[in-house]
Amino acid sequence: MIRSLGYLRVEATDLEAWRSFAVKVLGMVLGRGPDPDALYLRMDDFPARLVIVPGERDCLLVCGYEVSDSASLARIGKTLEDAGVATKQASAEELAERRVAELIRVDDPFGNTLELFTGAALDDRPAVSHYGNRFVTGDGGLGHVVLSADDDAAGLAFYGGLLGFQLRDTMRLPPELFGRPAEDGPLWMRFMGPGVRHHSVAFAPIPAPTGIVHVMLEVDDIDDVGRALDRCQRNKAPLVSTLGRHANDNMISFYLRTPSGFDIEYGTGGLLVDSATWVSRETTAHTVWGHKFLRGPAH
Repeated sequence: MIRSLGYLRVEATDLEAWRSFAVKVLGMVLGRGPDPDALYLRMDDFPARLVIVPGERDCLLVCGYEVSDSASLARIGKTLEDAGVATKQASAEELAERRVAELIRVDDPFGNTLELFTGAALDDRPAVSHYGNRFVTGDGGLGHVVLSADDDAAGLAFYGGLLGFQLRDTMRLPPELFGRPAEDGPLWMRFMGPGVRHHSVAFAPIPAPTGIVHVMLEVDDIDDVGRALDRCQRNKAPLVSTLGRHANDNMISFYLRTPSGFDIEYGTGGLLVDSATWVSRETTAHTVWGHKFLRGPAH
């Protein structure tokens, strides 16, 4: 079975801006890897949770999801192939670059590339932030990613029916937010997860030129969040929202913009769930308090 979001690979036009942003604002740790031109960013004992590669665009390249073992990966691959969804086995070079034992690649209905992997090789060097912040990963993995999606039914069928993600929560979005007439009826934001986090992926028809609406990074306590807010001010990192608590996953967080134009949600206290007893419902409020957005989506 799929356990969690393992890593993201992002193409970026300004690696030096990312290096400064990741270390000085987010409190991530520089890693190392086989590509001398790439930026490897650590949060824990993974060799990299974010890999930023130089390019001519700012865009999402890959969402990597960790699978529990080889047999589970083979079963998922067969399920996809039986459903007529093409998969591709990673080459030896790609396995070495990702530092995993096995990997299959598949595209979701929105054109995003997923890498399903197992057998990650861990880094035995401690990932110690200069600012003392500790990231919450473990069984929950990197965090979550919110993707731009234009076909709700296809997203549910792919992530739920084929990959086995559980629908954890739904949020109704008024069509007027997206310039559509009210009579079009509501649009939906879906929150789905394969493991202990409330969600590892969410999707909605929110425009996102990079393919990512935001990525969530979780830290150990509220002081880590507050210190990150201070670092945003010192480093003039653009804030996207005030501090707030979400209604569905209880995360206390704020949002800031990355050098690539998508957003980071930086928070603490995210809800952990038991898939066997969880009941999927519709959340009717985005936030319990706070989360006043200071700027709109990147264009």
